[in-house]
Amino acid sequence: MSERDTYPAGVPCWVETLQPDTQAAVRFYGPLFGWQLVGSDEPGDDPFEYLVARLRGHDVAGVGSLPDGLAPAWITHVRVDSADAAAERAQAAGGTVVDGPFDAPPAGRLAVLADPTGALFCAWQAGIREGAELINEPSAWAMSALQTSDPERAAAFYGAVFGWRTEPFGPVELLRLPGYVGGTEEQPVPRDVVAVLAPLADADARSRWDVDFWVGDTDTTAGHAVELGGRLIAPPHDVPGFRHAVIADPQGATFSISQLVGVPDGDGS
Repeated sequence: MSERDTYPAGVPCWVETLQPDTQAAVRFYGPLFGWQLVGSDEPGDDPFEYLVARLRGHDVAGVGSLPDGLAPAWITHVRVDSADAAAERAQAAGGTVVDGPFDAPPAGRLAVLADPTGALFCAWQAGIREGAELINEPSAWAMSALQTSDPERAAAFYGAVFGWRTEPFGPVELLRLPGYVGGTEEQPVPRDVVAVLAPLADADARSRWDVDFWVGDTDTTAGHAVELGGRLIAPPHDVPGFRHAVIADPQGATFSISQLVGVPDGDGS
């Protein structure tokens, strides 16, 4: 399931980081993950610069200019059939339309949304870009996780907007889309899992969507991130099935990396 050319509605499909200095982001993420970052005319016109990260010639993520009033961050896009309809469902479920819906030609159409706990994400209606063309392999995006101040309220919102269902999995909740088959056979969770939901560890923090990238060696990649000017938020440590670390890039956007190291007994379902 590494190469993808389509995503069904309700499945996270793309991640991008918004940065005050896109070229500084290129100097960090390019060497860290071996990405080639190339210019693009989407999703907006100048002075909004947008770069597409490519791995082995496949699109894997985006790097865009940071709009005024926002902090550097990684943003998750969820595939929808209609960005306009998704925005209406989000509002009806207690969320907020932050921007849009608007066209990002020729890639697609999107709406920037916030759930009732304040976590930002995008609803993505595909044009020529369905989403990430490589996932679940080293240096590619693997999973997004919602860190929220109100797990129950957030679960109800995403259930209403995307049809996601929750299932306990240790200290977190799995967000599952019935009928979807994604991921890999080796993963320690069911293959209809589309994301993870967890309560905020810091009560003073803001709800947010985090992104996780698979790597071949977590310790080596974490060390390289520090050499490139990043900062370790959580140093390499073991969690069930993975070697994990949380990193802040030089401009403050946080993300995590995970190395698949083993599969627990049972399929997690």
